[in-house]
Amino acid sequence: MEDSYQNKTAFIKGDGGYYRGDSQAANDDEGGHSDSTEGHDEDDEIYEGEYQGIPRDGSGKAVDGLAGVGSPTGRDGQNFRDMAQFEGERRKDQEELAQQYESILQECGHGKFQWTLYFVLGLALMADGVEIFVVGFVLPSAEKDMCLSEESKGMLGLIVYLGMMVGAFVWGGLADRIGRRQSLLICLSINSVFSFFSSFVQGYSTFLFCRLLSGVGIGGSIPIVFSYYSEFLAQEKRGEHLSWLCMFWMIGGIYASAMAWAIIPHYGWSFQMGSAYQFHSWRVFVLVCAFPSVAAIASLTTMPESPRFYLENGKHDEGWMILKQVHDTNMRAKGHPEKVFSQMLLSEMTKFQFTLEKNVFLVRSNFLAIFNPEYRRTTFMMMAVWFTMSFSYYGLTVWFPDMIKYIQKQEYASRTKVFTKERVEHVTFNFTLENQVHRQGQYFNDKFINLKMKSMVFEDSVFEECYFEDITSSRSFFRNCTFIATLFYNTDLFQNRIINSKLINSTFLHNKEGCLLDFTDDNNAYMIYFVSFLGTLAVLPGNIVSALLMDKIGRLRMLAGSSVISCVSCFFLSFGSTESGMIALLCLFGGISIASWNALDVLTVELYPSDKRTTAFGFLNALCKLAAVLGISIFQSFVGITKAVPILFAAGALAAGSFLALKLPETRGQVLQ
Repeated sequence: MEDSYQNKTAFIKGDGGYYRGDSQAANDDEGGHSDSTEGHDEDDEIYEGEYQGIPRDGSGKAVDGLAGVGSPTGRDGQNFRDMAQFEGERRKDQEELAQQYESILQECGHGKFQWTLYFVLGLALMADGVEIFVVGFVLPSAEKDMCLSEESKGMLGLIVYLGMMVGAFVWGGLADRIGRRQSLLICLSINSVFSFFSSFVQGYSTFLFCRLLSGVGIGGSIPIVFSYYSEFLAQEKRGEHLSWLCMFWMIGGIYASAMAWAIIPHYGWSFQMGSAYQFHSWRVFVLVCAFPSVAAIASLTTMPESPRFYLENGKHDEGWMILKQVHDTNMRAKGHPEKVFSQMLLSEMTKFQFTLEKNVFLVRSNFLAIFNPEYRRTTFMMMAVWFTMSFSYYGLTVWFPDMIKYIQKQEYASRTKVFTKERVEHVTFNFTLENQVHRQGQYFNDKFINLKMKSMVFEDSVFEECYFEDITSSRSFFRNCTFIATLFYNTDLFQNRIINSKLINSTFLHNKEGCLLDFTDDNNAYMIYFVSFLGTLAVLPGNIVSALLMDKIGRLRMLAGSSVISCVSCFFLSFGSTESGMIALLCLFGGISIASWNALDVLTVELYPSDKRTTAFGFLNALCKLAAVLGISIFQSFVGITKAVPILFAAGALAAGSFLALKLPETRGQVLQ
């Protein structure tokens, strides 16, 4: 039983200097020195700021007292009292460590080290922002390239969220056990590898699998990044700097929109090897979108592990050395290299962990711990807030572009020209035919050569002795038509284009096989990328306001206030009947709601202790992605039917979230647990 918890280090300062208690001496006999302090000679002179141990009066006595708790007494009542004593001492040590860690961070100051880490972790957060947009941008092109049905398109759109849901839960739990830095490197590596593969694979199933695993990888970035960065920040500026970090998610969206705008419409940026392998411009875009993740990996290799993680896991020498690195880096950058790291008082936590728990139930036990009575109410309240926020935000942000596309289609359809019972003979068509409907027409000895058909529909018409050559069509169909002695050469007018029609003595030669890119979306694609760019850029004012006010008005006021204003803004959606009006409302909603997300991220980091922080954050972020899937599926089903239901759903969810947020404890001004 004595080996099931970690002894406290007993460094006691006497008249002759520092000496160690028996527990540490025993560790020394076993070679218990960490790698961080190897190479120190006994004759070396100790300078101020060097790790000399933990000067804690009476700590040797404390260790002796703890050692006897686990001995068999033969009495259950005594054992229960001993367990209660352990729990009380553990909580006392947690509070003491939190206070002392805060004082150390204040001495280290905020400077070059934190700003370097800010940009490194920002790249990881940027990669998460890019991942959200990738599939949505490539879907119009990928659906033609891979012959996707409506069901397949829907699954491809949701698969990233499902992968991120799994990744957030898994990597969040592992980050509390193997470390923030190591977990982040692993999940970013998985994201980079499968993002790279997804740009080259040809089949729908393999592309879907790669995007799923890419989502699993990047899913861990948000919970790990915020927890990792928070453990290098002192309390007075923690909310502000975590809010500034959120801006990189916005930068990721801007990067994805700009790259899509610059790359995807350029279909000339492609090559193919026969008919089996095609590499179109949208695949170049997918490849470029992996760059932020790769850059984050390269940068993260230069950064240390969280010292708070080391201290929580008994690696006090390693933790102290990293804190000293933070202090020295900041002092040198500020022009005070002579200042030495004077902090030496680091109390170690007593970790009462059975060997079975440590080796078998690591992640599972940590997950169940956030539902213990101490955290149960907080966890359930946070689950409700995360779910309502995500349901409304993701549902509306996907509904907006779909509504814009619906409005565009309605406007395009209103300009359709209709021709009835026309007769055309001996005419050669060699120009683009677009947005027309021809009914009961008769075409004799006409030639359609080297042209594009865009949204052309022929119904109940007769084509006799006509010639079609080098035709590329999009959303063009022949319904209930009759073709007599007609030749089709090098066209894509086959099967799906000719519906319920009669072919009499007609021939198809050298048909264009495979799925072709839908060129009718050229202009629409630019508009979609531009709208996403504006919507992402619109959150900049909200990011700035939340960063400046987060530590002044508190997390709860920021969260509840922004949610209420977002709720009110939802009712303006009923006035969005034009394309420009919907774009303006999208920017308004995004700019207001981002403050809620920033406050929620900061609150989640500060409500849970270090050994459960990423586990809780990962679980809540996974719930967020589940709510996103539900919101997107429900809101999309009402496109073109009614605006009232999505508006009421979003407003109701935001109102409920803002009410529940006020029931959470305020964490402003508190030390990091």
